[in-house]
Amino acid sequence: MTSVRRDEPVRPTSRDEVAAAGSELIGGPIGRRALLGTSRLTPVRVIALVAIGMFALGMVQKLPCYNGGWFFGATSQYVHACYSDIPHLYAGRGFADGLLPYFDRLPGDMEYLEYPVLTGAFMEIASWMTPHSGGIQYREQLYWLVNAGMLMVCAVVVAVCVTRTHRRRPWDGLLVALAPAAALTATINWDLLAIALTAAGMLMWSRSRPLAAGVLIGLATAAKLYPVLLLGPLLVLCWRAGAWRAYGRALAGAAASWLVVNLPVMITHDSAGFHIREGWAKFYTFSQERPIDFGSLWLLISQRTGNPLENANTYATLLMILGCGAIGLLTLYAPRRPRFAQLAFLVVALFILTNKVYSPQYVLWLTPLAVLARPRWRDFLIWQACEVMYFLGIWMYLAYTGNEDKHQGLPLEGYQLAIVLHLLGTLYLCAVVIRDILLPERDVVRRDGDDDPSGGVLDRSPDVFVLGRAHHRPRHAVQFEGAPQVRWGAVRE
Repeated sequence: MTSVRRDEPVRPTSRDEVAAAGSELIGGPIGRRALLGTSRLTPVRVIALVAIGMFALGMVQKLPCYNGGWFFGATSQYVHACYSDIPHLYAGRGFADGLLPYFDRLPGDMEYLEYPVLTGAFMEIASWMTPHSGGIQYREQLYWLVNAGMLMVCAVVVAVCVTRTHRRRPWDGLLVALAPAAALTATINWDLLAIALTAAGMLMWSRSRPLAAGVLIGLATAAKLYPVLLLGPLLVLCWRAGAWRAYGRALAGAAASWLVVNLPVMITHDSAGFHIREGWAKFYTFSQERPIDFGSLWLLISQRTGNPLENANTYATLLMILGCGAIGLLTLYAPRRPRFAQLAFLVVALFILTNKVYSPQYVLWLTPLAVLARPRWRDFLIWQACEVMYFLGIWMYLAYTGNEDKHQGLPLEGYQLAIVLHLLGTLYLCAVVIRDILLPERDVVRRDGDDDPSGGVLDRSPDVFVLGRAHHRPRHAVQFEGAPQVRWGAVRE
């Protein structure tokens, strides 16, 4: 068997048929004698430039709305599939009037801003940079542009962090940078802030810096709720590896950073004493009270059966608990300890599949996790195609329901098909990741000689607790030319 240097980069065009075929557009797969690292165009720089280019294309796709669709015509923004929350909430959430989120009561049905504190701060900072002169339409356009510029920075951070997380697989970051669904949804809402912080936290964990990873995950949770889910997979993985000190540092960092952001807004004091501020709690009460909504499994069931599913909260919570339990058992029973990215993808995908609502931009949550969990172009593009179809489906359905001309748009049955495509695409990727966990030799990351490059202290660490057989017999990855052996599953004596 031929051995290779542990730090030699993996060339995707030599491992992935789709990547090899796509490379024909730029001259074909890289040769064996190519001198890597001799150009100024390093993988990080190339991927950052590609991410900027794709983000810019996503902004161009919003031009029909920027030039009028957000402001004129009941369904124009849906017909052109260029809807964004950002310009509408500039006036709708008081930023145009200088109201302070969480402290000032808003006119209308929504009394307070319904976003977590760090996202609210992001929105407020963008409003400071937006000129307060001119008509409201002009100011909303500028507010979207300011937010788009800030979100572009977040998008580049996500792509770069994914590029650097798996040291030997930097070109996997191209999957993030070129993701079509991500480009289409990047400026719908402010999700990229939390995603960038999550990606940075995973990068810090991969570099064996659990405290910094925890701080970043806590900040991400202060911007969006879902990043806190990553602490669950880390708990089970550290349990299996006996890495309790690293997990404790990550948990402490997450709790501390979340509290630092939230406490100044969460607690108020008056003559009655200290209590929770109503404006801060709005995000949580709104999420709890929100009925089933677009894109969810529950909406599909409700529409097909006519049952309003008033207990959808209970059903979703039970499914989430059962699913997390199954992921935990999978982690402890697997023949080789799963990679952190695999479990992170599964738990966030479970949350999306069981949630009461699936907004189109939620695909951004899974994109970097999918790349780290299953960096295979074919599977990634199949999933992305399903998400693009859902992206088009929801806007065409809203155009159909909001327009008297029923020839323009997608009827209910077509929209339900779009929901099914989204669900099936996500389930397909989950199934492939679970197969890789149960059959580690099928994992494209591990069969190139790595163990858990995103695992940090977990990488190449022996197990101390395994369910099922007391000792998993050590096995080796399927060998390819130049791939070193990697042992796993041995319990520390």
